[in-house]
Amino acid sequence: MSQPSKKLIYLKTDEEIERIKVSGQVLGKAHAEVARLIEPGVTTKELDQVAEEFIRDQGGVPSFKGYNKFPASLCISVNDAVVHGFPGKYVLKEGDIISIDCGVLLNGFHADSAYTYPVGEIRPEVKALLKRTYESLFKGIEKAVNGGRIGDIGYAVQSYVESFGYGVVRELVGHGVGKYLHESPEVPNFGRRGQGPKLQEGMVIAIEPMINLGKKNVVQEADGWTIRTSDHKPSAHYEHTVAVRKGQPEILTTFEYIEEVLSSRSLAIA
Repeated sequence: MSQPSKKLIYLKTDEEIERIKVSGQVLGKAHAEVARLIEPGVTTKELDQVAEEFIRDQGGVPSFKGYNKFPASLCISVNDAVVHGFPGKYVLKEGDIISIDCGVLLNGFHADSAYTYPVGEIRPEVKALLKRTYESLFKGIEKAVNGGRIGDIGYAVQSYVESFGYGVVRELVGHGVGKYLHESPEVPNFGRRGQGPKLQEGMVIAIEPMINLGKKNVVQEADGWTIRTSDHKPSAHYEHTVAVRKGQPEILTTFEYIEEVLSSRSLAIA
C-alpha cells in the first residue's frame, strides 16, 4: 500500500470515523489483555504475543507489525525508553514502568493508542510523571476542535507539563490516522497558540504526549528504533486517536478496559 502525500490532510466522513472507533474498541480491549499480565517476572515478548493473538482473533491486524520492517505488534518501552522499543527477553521487575503503544487495522481503518503502566509499586516522583503526562493528554485533546490550530494542542500539553519541570520530547510527534497509520498533519506536543494547520471537522489525529522526568533530549539506539532519554531518567507516553468536531472532540480509542483492569489490581495512576 502506497503512503499518502506528506502534506495532504484527509478529512473523514462520519461512517469512516465510526470504523476507526470500532478499531479503537478492539485496540482498547487488546491493551486490557496485556494489562492483566503486567507484573514482575513477565517478559516483554510474552506481552506482545498476547496482544497479537487477541487482535487477530477479533478479525483485526496489528498495525505496527511489518511497518517499515518493525518486527512486533507492540512497541514496548521500559523506564528510560521513550518509544519504539522492541519486545524481547527483558523480564519486568518491581518498580519498572512500561509504555505500550499499539495499533489495530480493522475494516480498512487504523486506530492508535498508548498507555504507560506501573509494574508493582513505583517511586512517587515516577507515579507523578505518569499522572501528569496522562492529564496532559486530555489537556491537548480539549483543543482538538473545529477552527482551532495544531499549535493550540501542543501548547496545552507543553505548558502543563513544563510547569512541573518535565521535558517535552521534540523529535517525535503525533500524527493523522485513517486508512494509513501515519497521515498528515504532524501533531507536536509543543507549540504556540494560533499557529500551525487549521483544525477541521473530520480530521482524525493521534495526540500522544511523550514526557520525560528529566531533560527533553533523546538518543536513538543502534537498533535503529528504540528512543531513550539522554539522561536515562524515566519517560511516560499516553495516546488517543481523536476526531476533530465542532465544540467538543470525539475520542475514538478507549482507556476504559485498561483502567478497569488497573483499578482491580490497585494500580490506577489517574
